[in-house]
Amino acid sequence: MKSINYDWHNIDKAIQSIAMQMYESEWRPDYIVGITRGGLVPAVMLSHMTNIPMHTLCVQLAAEGLEENTESNTMMANDARKGKNILIIDDINRGGDALEWIMKDWSKEGHADWIIDWHKNVRFASLIIDPNSKVDTDYFYEELDTDTDNWVNFPWEQ
Repeated sequence: MKSINYDWHNIDKAIQSIAMQMYESEWRPDYIVGITRGGLVPAVMLSHMTNIPMHTLCVQLAAEGLEENTESNTMMANDARKGKNILIIDDINRGGDALEWIMKDWSKEGHADWIIDWHKNVRFASLIIDPNSKVDTDYFYEELDTDTDNWVNFPWEQ
């Protein structure tokens, strides 16, 4: 398995790149949502860089025994339905499971009249993406080489 080591310099470049992509697309979120745990550091850094408020959302699907910590959030879904711009960020979008879970949760039964314009007013960002993910990422820094099983080591994991 090939391992990619990200240091703080890489993280700074990635956050700057995402901020510049948002600027170039002339899109600014009302707030940033960091997905627990890997998206928290990027969310804080982007929030400080852009002076945009930040919230958190716990989506821990792959961590054994932690699924009960995954939280439904109707406040954010309602903001999205009302047209607020929301950027959801994670450190890596490998398969898209977390992003897909959020999309289903925010559009779940009982809220069928809540039409959310995904990729318009609710956008996704990730430092690293797998181009084969089932959910597209609007802003990202780097793509994984999917020919190998890459493992990414982020500095906050050490």
